[in-house]
Amino acid sequence: MLWDLVEFEMKKKGYSQYQLAKKMGVSSSVITELKKGNIKKPSFELMCKIADALEVSLDIFKKEWSR
Repeated sequence: MLWDLVEFEMKKKGYSQYQLAKKMGVSSSVITELKKGNIKKPSFELMCKIADALEVSLDIFKKEWSR
């Protein structure tokens, strides 16, 4: 699941959901909706923001994101 990958990277960085949202420049509710699975197919822009905020390559999310 995509959220599992995001959460794993967040834990490595020591980020809370709030900190991730702030680094991405989005509201905390976006992260909450992603965690709940309510965002089934995140946009390319959102995935880029997540990868940038976590300082990782977008490639690590590729398999789960394309499902």
